[in-house]
Amino acid sequence: MDAVILGGAENSGSLKKSAGARYEAQIEITGRPMIDFVVAALDKLECIDRVVVVAAEEVAAGLKGKKIWKVVSPGPDMVESLHRALQSFRGEGGGYVLVLSSDIPLITVEALRDFLQQCQEREADIYYSLVPRQAIEERFAGVQRTYVRLKDGTFTGGNVVLIHPEAILSYSDYLRQAIQLRKHPLKLCRLLGIKFFLKFLAGRLTVSEIEVRVEELIKLKGAGVVSLYPEIGIDVDKPSDLQFARAILEQRPTGL
Repeated sequence: MDAVILGGAENSGSLKKSAGARYEAQIEITGRPMIDFVVAALDKLECIDRVVVVAAEEVAAGLKGKKIWKVVSPGPDMVESLHRALQSFRGEGGGYVLVLSSDIPLITVEALRDFLQQCQEREADIYYSLVPRQAIEERFAGVQRTYVRLKDGTFTGGNVVLIHPEAILSYSDYLRQAIQLRKHPLKLCRLLGIKFFLKFLAGRLTVSEIEVRVEELIKLKGAGVVSLYPEIGIDVDKPSDLQFARAILEQRPTGL
């Protein structure tokens, strides 16, 4: 299996007030660029063969991951960046690709192993991680996340997906919409249609119903994978997240 790390975002938002790095992936935590924690976790994951890093050369220059195979220049948005990475695998063999954002410095190899093991239990084109609110609050009290209330429980979206490259390359427009709205659950749910939107508002929409509706709309079989590892659901996209991640990682033993 191969992996892609998306690290092309420029540091032009609220994080710039707390860290002056040009790119978000470069922001330092305990003396290491944020993306380095993701690279280190993938290096420890036995099933990963090759890693493509989507980032500017200056971001990738300091990375020492043994499994880094290629560095790909980022595109104008996340979907185009992902397309460029997936295109680099074409003709090189391989199957499913694990995709991670570069702003999840708390990620652990145990969390990734558990996610992939659950993915093996179902057949789908795209596996999307979901983390229960309770799992996050029990482990990391006080961290701020965006949650959605479903009939199955209250979840935040994870920052790790497993995808079939050929299937994803065929549905870039819908994927672009979904990514743009990922921080806005109400708007995202509107893409499913009015019946599903109303059920969502009432808290009666289930994960399985979303999976079925997505397959109806774009002919992709999706699977929501519930992870009890909160590290998958915590990214760094605002100053309070960065402060929180630094506090946690300063207490973690060196090399983990």
